[in-house]
Amino acid sequence: MNGETHLTVLLRTLAPERQPGEYVYATVPVLPAGLDPALVFREQEGWTLVLPRAQAEAAGLDFTFPCAWLTLRVHSSLQAVGLTAAVADALADAGIACNMVAAYHHDHLFVPLDRADEAIELLRRLSRS
Repeated sequence: MNGETHLTVLLRTLAPERQPGEYVYATVPVLPAGLDPALVFREQEGWTLVLPRAQAEAAGLDFTFPCAWLTLRVHSSLQAVGLTAAVADALADAGIACNMVAAYHHDHLFVPLDRADEAIELLRRLSRS
């Protein structure tokens, strides 16, 4: 189950989908118990968390970047070349910030909450072109 590597196929079958809810970024020196973040990444400065805003607020965490979580339903290979660049370019041309994460099965984008619908439409257009 290695995923698709051909850029033309990847772009044609992006199938962007918005995950429910509002997400935020937070950073903590130690992972707190009881949270269920969508993303956890360890940096030298501490742990970066992307989690539902309600969880961050309930835990009393400082947070930033209220965003929507978009999933590209195409199963892209971790060795695929050009997908991140093509998606980032399309969104950058529209002035939409995008934090992209490659997971095992799919790529995930975190975009400004108020531009999520626009981002999905741009990705659908990219897929049709």
